[in-house]
Amino acid sequence: MSCFKLPVGLCKDIEMQIRKFWWGERRGQRKIYWKNWATLCKTKVNGGMRFKDLVRFNEAMLAKQVWRLAMARTSLLYKVFSAKYFPSSSIFDAKMAKGSYAWQSILKARQVVEKGMIWRIRDGKKPRFFMIIGSLEFSH
Repeated sequence: MSCFKLPVGLCKDIEMQIRKFWWGERRGQRKIYWKNWATLCKTKVNGGMRFKDLVRFNEAMLAKQVWRLAMARTSLLYKVFSAKYFPSSSIFDAKMAKGSYAWQSILKARQVVEKGMIWRIRDGKKPRFFMIIGSLEFSH
């Protein structure tokens, strides 16, 4: 899930199997239907069981790869992808060129990171950007 954008249908099929486990039949008797799926996906503090919405989870895992390409410039991932797809710019300026399915998947998740990113100018020399997730703050 962290390398490829999974088809929505596949994610829904996997979720359906999870639902069948919780709400399906057991020896011909229906199991108890405790709560709706949206409630079960909430955190435990909010009354859920913290099940994953697999479509969103897939996007989050791919967004993590975008963040790595923006932050970890000494990583092998950055060196390979930047040399091939954005040699003179950043991941945020990269064009949707034909490439591997992994690259196309990462680019589709770029908007998730861009929505949570805040640009700030500190000393006027180099813009810094921040990713705020909940109460956590990451900077570059």
